[in-house]
Amino acid sequence: MTAPVRFLTGITTSGTPHIGNYVGALRPAVEASRRPGTENFYFLADYHALIKCDDPARVQRSTLEIAACWLAIGLDPERVFFYRQSDIPEIPELTWLLTCVTGKGVLNRAHAYKAQVDKNRAAGVDPDADVTAGLFMYPVLMAADILMFKAHRIPVGRDQVQHIEMARDIASSFNHLYGEHLVLPEAQIDESVALLPGTDGRKMSKSYDNVLPLFSPREELRKQVFGIVTDSRAPGEPKSVEGSSLFQIYEAFASREETQQLRKAYADGISWADAKQTLFERIDREIAPMRERYDALMANPREIERILQAGARRVRERATPFMAELRHAVGLRNLATQAKAAGKAKAKAALPSFKQYREADGQHYFKLVDAGGALLLQSTGFASPQDAGRAVARLKAEGWKDGDDAAQLGAGVDAAAVRSALAQLAG
Repeated sequence: MTAPVRFLTGITTSGTPHIGNYVGALRPAVEASRRPGTENFYFLADYHALIKCDDPARVQRSTLEIAACWLAIGLDPERVFFYRQSDIPEIPELTWLLTCVTGKGVLNRAHAYKAQVDKNRAAGVDPDADVTAGLFMYPVLMAADILMFKAHRIPVGRDQVQHIEMARDIASSFNHLYGEHLVLPEAQIDESVALLPGTDGRKMSKSYDNVLPLFSPREELRKQVFGIVTDSRAPGEPKSVEGSSLFQIYEAFASREETQQLRKAYADGISWADAKQTLFERIDREIAPMRERYDALMANPREIERILQAGARRVRERATPFMAELRHAVGLRNLATQAKAAGKAKAKAALPSFKQYREADGQHYFKLVDAGGALLLQSTGFASPQDAGRAVARLKAEGWKDGDDAAQLGAGVDAAAVRSALAQLAG
């Protein structure tokens, strides 16, 4: 039976979801959660919220609102792993283990940190002004979120790919030191995900105050839709859909046929008031049933807390034993088992071993070393860790062949030594 592919998505609990979040992230994530052959992890990133929000009431309120949003739009907590980040104590513990293998140079390249430093330099102030250790270190916390549950795919926008690459680099560093414990994740970019314009034509963002809140009351939503900026073309004048925020938002909700009908209405000179009414009715038709569910959940925070606690228990069934494995790997062990463990370690050290790692060129490599750590084989570069792993598996199964293009003999090593080492591993 094929193992399921694990997907993981988190939302920082520092704001109130809006229509752009719904179209770009929430709705596609809920649809994706129903795919066969997958395991899906959805979490409320409240530790991350502390980096950007120092208002405790806002963090708590946002956590409630975002949890209610997920549930209202159809996320099934019985079918997925739905939890709050701060309910999983293994995550900050893993963060520390990863911190100890992460180079400062890696974190110096993080986009958010560099952006703040560039902003400070442009303002002529200390480059590290307003840079907290939380801001600097948050890529490590993000890596722990991902690596704790051995996630394979992380759905992200193109501007978030760096975070996944950093998680891969951190995991590779850990695996190189302590063995192959962590799964290297991959970014999954959906180019078809809509990025909605706001009411003023710029990207919809709370920082621009141009959003359409997802579950605002019906009449408030109508008022906000009618506040969308349009041009001065009068009723009867043909209107262009290019650059029309109103049309782009409508397209994100409507079917292809509905979109074509509005496109024709634009060409026929529909009034802006009628176009806005059309948009309002289309959004409200989809959102209204969810709004009712959302309002009921917001009125019953105990139910949301119950769901999150149940989710935490489920994910900790995986996190707790995995953390125990990682603690043992780094040497945080029960002292009563020291003698026994030392004996096992000595027996293990008596055998040759393969080591896989990633270099600065982005390529993946492996090497074979003997019991004393001397290099026997050094691989050429591979595009992925999976390709490198397959080459290792083939060497273990088929042995060394003269002229093998997957690896090269170490300096001063003959093929007989390599064949002997591989035979020891096979035996």
